[in-house]
Amino acid sequence: MVRTGNVDSGVILPPDLTGAGLRRAVHYLEKQLADFAPIALRNPRGFASVVRNFGVKALAKYAGYEKVRYAHTAQQHFPDLRRRGSGQKPSPNESLESKASKRPWAIQSHYDHPGWYIVWRYLVDDTQSLQRGRPVVIWRVDVVFLEKRDWKYEKSRAGDAGGGRTHTFGVKNPAQKLKRAAVYRRKDVAIRDGKPVPANGGQD
Repeated sequence: MVRTGNVDSGVILPPDLTGAGLRRAVHYLEKQLADFAPIALRNPRGFASVVRNFGVKALAKYAGYEKVRYAHTAQQHFPDLRRRGSGQKPSPNESLESKASKRPWAIQSHYDHPGWYIVWRYLVDDTQSLQRGRPVVIWRVDVVFLEKRDWKYEKSRAGDAGGGRTHTFGVKNPAQKLKRAAVYRRKDVAIRDGKPVPANGGQD
């Protein structure tokens, strides 16, 4: 039995993003990520960037948003996407940032800008126990509007010897903030010991 996620129509979404468009975006994202599953096994920390970038493409394809073009690396700018017709400097309500995480609640960013954030929660399922042809599944999608006050500064863990990461901002009390933000969710994925895992062994 192939399970698919449910869309919660009660979750508030950004302008011009619909539940139907989001479902198409998830389907597109999982199809594209299937070819990149080996990277997830070799470089699990870097794979989140792959998911994030394909999330941007999916939203540009299936929502009323367009990718913001920057002269330099988009990773260092905000937002990833703007509502079509909103101009070069979209308002926070017309700004949409794509994030990806294997963790159930975390949201991290290099800035603390107000705006809409979409977080693709993914699970690498190399045995394809959840769904054949889907070695990477999007098990939950959170959509939330964040204000500047929702962020907290996190110091850099990088040192003179190298390693670590640059300074970031994290969301205060993310589980509480995202309590009603899960617009898409698969029921065949459970959280155990703080990690998403296939529920009941995967496919029936």
